[in-house]
Amino acid sequence: MNSEQAYQNLLTHLKLTNALSQASGVLSWDQETMMPRDGAAARAEQSAALALVIHSRNIDPVIDELCGEIDESALDDTGKANVREARRTHQRAIRIPAELAGELARAGALAQGIWAKARREEKVADFLPTLKNMVSLKQQEAQCLKEEDGSLYDALLDEYEPGMKSEPLAKLLGRLRPHLTALREKLITDNVEIKPLKGNFEEGAQMEMARRLASVFNYNWNAGRLDLSVHPFSSGYRSDSRITTRVDRGNPFDCMYSTVHEVGHANYEQGREPEMDRTPAGGYASMGIHESQSRMLENQIGRSRVFMEWLHPQMKEVFGDFGIDSPDELFAIVNKVETGFIRTEADEIHYNLHVVLRFELELALFAGDLSVDDLEGAWNERFERDFGMAVDKPSNGLLQDVHWSFGAFGYFPTYSLGNIYAGELFKIMGDQIGGMEAMIAKGELGEISSWLGENIHRHGNVYSAPQLMEMVCGKVPDEKALAGYLQDKFG
Repeated sequence: MNSEQAYQNLLTHLKLTNALSQASGVLSWDQETMMPRDGAAARAEQSAALALVIHSRNIDPVIDELCGEIDESALDDTGKANVREARRTHQRAIRIPAELAGELARAGALAQGIWAKARREEKVADFLPTLKNMVSLKQQEAQCLKEEDGSLYDALLDEYEPGMKSEPLAKLLGRLRPHLTALREKLITDNVEIKPLKGNFEEGAQMEMARRLASVFNYNWNAGRLDLSVHPFSSGYRSDSRITTRVDRGNPFDCMYSTVHEVGHANYEQGREPEMDRTPAGGYASMGIHESQSRMLENQIGRSRVFMEWLHPQMKEVFGDFGIDSPDELFAIVNKVETGFIRTEADEIHYNLHVVLRFELELALFAGDLSVDDLEGAWNERFERDFGMAVDKPSNGLLQDVHWSFGAFGYFPTYSLGNIYAGELFKIMGDQIGGMEAMIAKGELGEISSWLGENIHRHGNVYSAPQLMEMVCGKVPDEKALAGYLQDKFG
């Protein structure tokens, strides 16, 4: 077999495996949006069965054999990325027993329903046994994957941010923290009076506003849909994107900005080159890069003063008189800095403090310094320390996020990495696109979408996150661009 034939055979194997993973993703989306509650047990078995088949394909020795027959010097960057990621996935998979892979999928499918019920009923005790089981399974997985001199947590972090280690990540976030706390102290003590919203923001009107926002941010409706879920999320792939939001009748901004956030994820997926479909190169560079696309649309653009010129009349048209009389007043309310319990509703100053809290708790859990039984107490103690207020109920504390229910340990810090990457990207994008503020004010975001598509989306997983950021920004990302943006906006 020659090199070209070996490469084509490898792609055939990888594409079938990826199609199965896409099917698994649709099952997960259905569980969160459409599936009746009593379907959880059956869905857990379906998810476990698919996970076992996918695992068996990822550990197939033919992957290693085919990679060994390929002359990588004859491949372009996309081909090299496919071989690189095929090897990486294979090497990770062969270290995980099939039984563990299946049990992780089964436990994750069951846990999400248990978490949602416990959150709804404010009963942490009902969720703790499930969380203990998931933490135990993830500890087993991390033990299989960790490097000889590495930590359990680094093994899990590598799934979301390949190559990143917790020590330099903690230092990076540590350098950002003083900027956040200084701005927080100044803004909390300023006592700026901001007009309150008024009106009844019923579900239909909120969803209409959400659809308008998705459209102005260039969501491709022919390849996507918008639904409701307990916790907003994005799933799917280039030609079949699924995003969700949620509705709080007293706070339309939760629905609106959750939608914009998830559209950022979806645009990244929809922006891949069609020829990359179902290949490793058609994936994403890292979750930090993924989050940068969401956080930039949500904050640097969606909460900017100039965007209020488009948003304010749109909200008046959908909601009628909602108590806010001008774009300036709207800018003030969507950027109001106040201490709150919920990460997804947090302003840009507090958001990263929410992430650091979760990051520190995850580190302690997987270092053996914190037990699941003590997790709620540790959460509440750290929250009061960092935010100056006591958690009043579990849905505002330990039970607010879905991530730990399905084992996404190592995911949370990628939100802050996304903010840092977004700070760098927004700065360079503004330098390269003339008249960008005027475009945003009119809701004409096509050129911005094209810039992101050309510089980020189309590359998929061809380059690592550090390589991609250096290509686009000409430097290794640090916290300075984000800190400067926040100072300019809030200082």
